[in-house]
Amino acid sequence: MSRVTMFDVNFDNYDFLDLLAFMDERIRQRSHSYILTCNVDHLIKLRKDVVFQKVYSDAGAIVADGMPIIWASKMLRKPLKQKVSGSDLFAKLGEAFASRQYKLFFLGSAEGIPELAIKNLKMIFPKLNIVGHYSPSFGFEKKEEENEQIVRMLIEAQPDIVFVGVGAPKQEKWIYDHYLKYEVPISIGVGATFDFISGSVKRAPNIMQKTGFEWFWRLAQEPRRLWKRYLIHDSLFIVMLGLEWVKQFKLKREGTGVNNGLSKQNE
Repeated sequence: MSRVTMFDVNFDNYDFLDLLAFMDERIRQRSHSYILTCNVDHLIKLRKDVVFQKVYSDAGAIVADGMPIIWASKMLRKPLKQKVSGSDLFAKLGEAFASRQYKLFFLGSAEGIPELAIKNLKMIFPKLNIVGHYSPSFGFEKKEEENEQIVRMLIEAQPDIVFVGVGAPKQEKWIYDHYLKYEVPISIGVGATFDFISGSVKRAPNIMQKTGFEWFWRLAQEPRRLWKRYLIHDSLFIVMLGLEWVKQFKLKREGTGVNNGLSKQNE
């Protein structure tokens, strides 16, 4: 599969079917890797967060999660196929997960939320094979005993895919620190997906998702928590896009296409 390098990140040019093929291969091989769904907030954090940069450099696959990144790829004449977000995974691939009988594990959200999400998913995909779930305590990533407990749970459940929904970049860093210990073929951070599926948080209408205004919907729902992220931090993306355009223009003029973005695997 081809890759698109922008903002010092090597994006895999995947749509959902390509991502499913990647998952199929890793599960068949029983190798261990993780998938990153990169959005604008990730790009902003990557500028200064050295640990997050290491997480990106070791990723098995990096997909674009957000219409601004898709638009940027087109502006830079490196068009990505599709927005591939963690919150759309079950809508797009739930039937495939069910038919393949992949064993799934949900890690994240408050007590009761994963159970409700599972109940709602089972109504749509009755054959979905969910082998476990766990709602970690606040600050669990700093608690060695709880982390060891989670690793043991995953080793015992032996899922094919673990979905981690504790927010970015916490979920990605936690996966990076532990995925080789619990040896699950696929790990992926899914943010607020369990909240959306359970109905505890209402997701933006499809028209807002498709037009890139899902951020505005989320801001309106949780202004206290999200205003700084969307109105201050993520506004830097406009500056980053301008700088990236200049960088790509210079590379094209010099006739170089050096791939030095963040990601480890090039197969």
